[in-house]
Amino acid sequence: MVITGSTRGIGFSMAREFLLKGCNVTLSGRSDTLPETTRTELTPFEGKYIYIKCNVQDIASIKKLWDASIEKWGSIDIWINNAGQNAPHVFSWETGETYTENVIKTNILGMIYGSQVAAAEMLKQGYGAIYSMEGLGSNNMIQVKTILYGTSKCALTYFMKGLAKELKGTGVITGRLSPGMMLTDFITKTPDGEKSEVIEDEKFRKIFNILGDKPETVAKFFVPRILSNTKNGAQIEWLTNRKAAWRFMTAGL
Repeated sequence: MVITGSTRGIGFSMAREFLLKGCNVTLSGRSDTLPETTRTELTPFEGKYIYIKCNVQDIASIKKLWDASIEKWGSIDIWINNAGQNAPHVFSWETGETYTENVIKTNILGMIYGSQVAAAEMLKQGYGAIYSMEGLGSNNMIQVKTILYGTSKCALTYFMKGLAKELKGTGVITGRLSPGMMLTDFITKTPDGEKSEVIEDEKFRKIFNILGDKPETVAKFFVPRILSNTKNGAQIEWLTNRKAAWRFMTAGL
């Protein structure tokens, strides 16, 4: 299987869970090599994974990711579009051009490119599954100072629902992964790696302490369901409305 944006956060946590399940995994990211700490953590899985540098904004790079994975593993059962980019926590008109382009090109164009390459090649195989990672905005909720990111995730959900219809009856299925709130760099850092001001907001911190989870926790939920899913257009949702309501009701305890 292939996971884009899998050097850290939920992408890496899922990669590790798949490896624990005995799967062969291609990790990818924009760096030339995996960070040393990541390689150390993956030491028990030598021979079961490879790392391929990939810029999802470039479809040629995604095709190389597919080709290198096929050369190594022979086939690809599962493709997960996980690579994502956030923007500074400011109003949309205050967001710089580079930040704006990176959010749109990574979260929308990169996801579409990944889906196009995977769908075309999986149709040749006659089977396969394509998943994309939802996020804030996928349910049409609007949060000020995050609307660029929210717009990209709203578009992602629409595209994946449409792709499911286009692939109906082909043997290739699609799905959406809905992780809820996670403690990752998306929350704690700006795109430049600086400390994010959003985590200093007292109201946000209270909500996050109730609803937030570690990516390892979410990955343990996602992976077995991805492996067992046969439904086209499925949504695998971690933080359901019922679960969120229960957490709020029991937070005082």
